[in-house]
Amino acid sequence: MENSYVIKVDESFDFQLSGEDISKLDILKTGNSTFHLLKNGTSYKVEISNADFNGRLYTIKVNGSEFQTSIGTPLHELIKKMGFASNGTKNIDSVSAPMPGLILDISVEEGQEVTEDQQLLVLEAMKMENIITSPRKGVVKKVAVKQGDAVDKKQLLIQFE
Repeated sequence: MENSYVIKVDESFDFQLSGEDISKLDILKTGNSTFHLLKNGTSYKVEISNADFNGRLYTIKVNGSEFQTSIGTPLHELIKKMGFASNGTKNIDSVSAPMPGLILDISVEEGQEVTEDQQLLVLEAMKMENIITSPRKGVVKKVAVKQGDAVDKKQLLIQFE
């Protein structure tokens, strides 16, 4: 993939800058988060007032006007287009048995709010107790098994709202 960036400004404008376009900018760092940009003979004072590097979200002031921007690469756009982007939340709606076994204990009930990594149940398989935890924060919609049930691999155990 080419070295380029997709920039969205206030969810209204989308444009793409290549690495070459960026290297041609006449820009000078004037402070910790301030810059002076000269483009086509016009001077711009640029300030990054808020930055969420991991989320690729930035609040930028240009000559006093504030803009919300997001910056992505072609890879980020492809991941988003393919539906793999999670934006920090997991869209898992159920938990299935990872292997055949016996349900020894159920720690949650329908309607209960759970947090990520909270114990949901204990599955005994090959004489070992396996603690099955929640893959995400959510509310238990359905507990599809009961204590003492024998389950098959990939059998539905817990469903989330």
